[in-house]
Amino acid sequence: MKIAVTSKGNNLDSEVDPRFGRAAYIIIVDTDTLEFEALDNSVNANSFKGAGIQAGAMVGEKKAEALLTGFCGPNAFKTLNAANVKVANNVTGTVKEAVQAFKDGKVTFADEANTDGHW
Repeated sequence: MKIAVTSKGNNLDSEVDPRFGRAAYIIIVDTDTLEFEALDNSVNANSFKGAGIQAGAMVGEKKAEALLTGFCGPNAFKTLNAANVKVANNVTGTVKEAVQAFKDGKVTFADEANTDGHW
């Protein structure tokens, strides 16, 4: 299964970035093999508006089935929901720890955004 994790760096030992749309990286991880692809999110992170929508579209294009992040705004949440990507908010630690928590069933999926837009 592929999942997406927001990250401050480009590897599994990087800290989870609490921001979704403006995260430095979004790491797409295969939960079975831990193979990953680090997506540079700087274009979205530095955009004037629409960062969450664009990042959400990028996650959907990569066929991730879940997103682990700190905070996800309403427009990003709608975009992810439309792409059938489940969102787990309030995730902390390293990317590798977040993936393990997901595999262990220790993350809770959200029913709605947990922050206003434009953080």
